Amino acid sequence: MILKLSGVGLTHANGQVALSDIGLAIAPGERVAIIGPSGAGKTSLLRLLATAQRPSAGRIEILGADPWALSAAARQRLRARIGLIHQTPPLPPRQRVVTAVLAGKLGQWSLPRSLLNLVHPLDTAGAAAALARLDLSEKLFEHCDRLSGGQLQRVGIARVLYQEPELILADEPVSAMDPVLAGHTLGVLSEETARRDITLLASLHAVDLALAHFPRILGVRAGRLVFDLPAAALGQPELDALYANEKLQPTAVPAAAPQPSHIPRC
Repeated sequence: MILKLSGVGLTHANGQVALSDIGLAIAPGERVAIIGPSGAGKTSLLRLLATAQRPSAGRIEILGADPWALSAAARQRLRARIGLIHQTPPLPPRQRVVTAVLAGKLGQWSLPRSLLNLVHPLDTAGAAAALARLDLSEKLFEHCDRLSGGQLQRVGIARVLYQEPELILADEPVSAMDPVLAGHTLGVLSEETARRDITLLASLHAVDLALAHFPRILGVRAGRLVFDLPAAALGQPELDALYANEKLQPTAVPAAAPQPSHIPRC
């Protein structure tokens, strides 16, 4: 298994319980979406899997290893095998897009090479190819503070495409994009994971996008895993229970995954 969680819990220092008794196994090559209301624990779960936080209870295996049984150096090498896509990518405002994309390899490069890359981009062609897949190649030498929220998210995704990790974790990766662009971008991620037979786990607010692009859906509410279903088996009763008391409840009608030849700038 690429990911295996047994009785995993997370309690913050202030006593707030973020996750309780999570049991989960994800195989190589799977595409899995996490859905649920705001504050359900989706981001907390991804942070545990990215080894950004240590669980308070239970055991996690990532890429065949327990990250918290490893030395700090070995855990850092494990992190270099994981691609993390943030909802708001942590990109320095004055950093050029080419440098931001090439940063995907920093965990694999030596320190001297990483420092040289900050001064002189070492693989402009590789960065341009990753951006082209997301219709963003014209922004190669732009500064990040001149991009929209949706463009910044695509730069963050291009960085992970360039990294070529063994596991991709994505936290609301298309939240700043319009529906057409979001569908196109998730299509690119799906194609990449299928081509390289790697695992993708993404949290999404848009249930229609989850159903259109992910064969397996996890429902999380109040820090607990309430269902783990094939997308084809997910119906309105499960969604009603998952989003109970939410003002706007989503429907289980999957949206088509558009693949336009030209997509809007966002």
